[in-house]
Amino acid sequence: MGRSYWFECAKCGYRAKVSGRADRGINFFVQTIVCQDCKELYDAVTRIRLPEETPGYGLRQASNGKLSSIHSGLKRPPTFQGALNRLSLTGAKRFKWVRFPAQCPVAVFHRIKPWNDPDKCPRCGLYLEKNALPYRIWD
Repeated sequence: MGRSYWFECAKCGYRAKVSGRADRGINFFVQTIVCQDCKELYDAVTRIRLPEETPGYGLRQASNGKLSSIHSGLKRPPTFQGALNRLSLTGAKRFKWVRFPAQCPVAVFHRIKPWNDPDKCPRCGLYLEKNALPYRIWD
């Protein structure tokens, strides 16, 4: 089970609901990142579990046994909220883990780096304060 926390900056008032580190749930993994262009924290989906042969997801089995994308939409990872809201497919018997590089959900070309608690505010540089209780327990 993954956990998201409120992180707040006492100086500028910036707030974010993120895991604060690499975290995992049953169906996907995230890494908290800081986008240096957006000046925001995001939970970037780095791995997601998909049914092996589901036409709706645009996957096909390549000759080397790896999944490849039929549609260009799967080359980009889903947003955290999109992965969280995805319906679980109970009828599937076989699953594959699909990896994605961590990237900004706003634009692929934005400069990002991993962010792990305790670390600094992306806007003013003061250390963010983490709420003691999780905001959300997910997946």
